Amino acid sequence: MSRKLSIIFAVSLLFTSNIVIADTTPLTPHTAEYQVNYGSIELGRARYILAAPEGDQFRYRFDSDVSLLMLSDQRHIRSEFTLDNNQLIPMRYSVERTGTGPNFREQIAFAKGQNVVHSRYKDERAKFPYDEQLFDPLMVQLQFRLDMAAEKEELHYTMVKEGEIDDYGFKIVGKERVNIESGSYQTIKFEVKRDSTKRQTFFWMAPELSYLPIRLTHFEKGSKQLDITLLNYKFEQKVAPIITTPEQALTETTKPQDAGSDN
Repeated sequence: MSRKLSIIFAVSLLFTSNIVIADTTPLTPHTAEYQVNYGSIELGRARYILAAPEGDQFRYRFDSDVSLLMLSDQRHIRSEFTLDNNQLIPMRYSVERTGTGPNFREQIAFAKGQNVVHSRYKDERAKFPYDEQLFDPLMVQLQFRLDMAAEKEELHYTMVKEGEIDDYGFKIVGKERVNIESGSYQTIKFEVKRDSTKRQTFFWMAPELSYLPIRLTHFEKGSKQLDITLLNYKFEQKVAPIITTPEQALTETTKPQDAGSDN
């Protein structure tokens, strides 16, 4: 009997693990930490945190601390948004950068009711007409993952960034197995569309992890400049236990065995 129970327990853990992965979405609260390298030199780490929503409002944050010799750069980025039919609706966005060189801040307010987007980058202010297809540079990553999960073919996004409107397009390169320090992942490889090949950016996302980014590599004139790899991740998904009440537990322990069961 003890051997049978141990096997059942092991199988239940396996299925529970699969349920957790299957039930996650890009908007499941999670934390992901990355290592940032310049070529082969480790610069520091970066972390993304998607908190549990408060009502219909989401908060997404990014924190990084990188340095090279006497140079340093720390960034704290925040994004607030809501969700409407698989479309993320931006509300507020902020950046605070400190370190070597001039510090700066960036703030964006998406005033849908006023039909205007207010932007302040460093000391420059700007206004743009409100557009439901406008994103901020942080939450657009989650929209990208939502679109991939929905098998959307058009991967083109417009965002407010550094006091300007920027357009970014992406193309799928193919499927690829990525082996890094934190594990081995089956991924889809993407490339940022650009008119010139002098700058190339590739990134890999794992469908089994709700398209969580696994790696990003940036090249300048064919030379690798930036390499970011996933160190660890955690989805805050809760799975209901198989037995939830004392009555159910009592029923299970007193249930008569089948006559043909093994002991």
